[in-house]
Amino acid sequence: MARLFLAVWSPPPIVERLASLPRPEQPGVRWVPTENLHLTLRFLGEADPDAVGSALGDLDLPAAGVTLGPAVSRLGRSVLVIPAAGLDGLAGVVGDATASIGRPPDPRPFAGHLTLARLKHGAACGVAGTPFHATFDITEVALVESTPADRGVRYRTLSRYVVSRVPGTP
Repeated sequence: MARLFLAVWSPPPIVERLASLPRPEQPGVRWVPTENLHLTLRFLGEADPDAVGSALGDLDLPAAGVTLGPAVSRLGRSVLVIPAAGLDGLAGVVGDATASIGRPPDPRPFAGHLTLARLKHGAACGVAGTPFHATFDITEVALVESTPADRGVRYRTLSRYVVSRVPGTP
């Protein structure tokens, strides 16, 4: 068993742009390392990677395009994000296919986002509202293992599942 989630990794040019956003050092603000920037489709928690492979291995994953933006915002009180549109269909298919694996799916509606930072107890961060816009086509879904490390977590891609086609191609 491993701590797992299903995600879309941002392409390197998008990661470079995200890395150029302001990241002020402020008390109670923990920035996500740029190498960990991703879009979570489903958090599985403690789960068997082989079970995920069985559920997704022959599945026809629908093509999707992502639009990030229009600006950095807060998700709840403790997460700084960039909203992500275009993931709902893919997240639904992945969620349905893995519903019996790991922890039960979140009953709240899916809210696509890319987490930039976590904020502790009312921490302020002046980055909210910073404009950001980017689009990209999803080519694969990654099964990612999350392991605690000295400073945060370490992510490792265990498997990749190709989407059926890229938008705009025959």
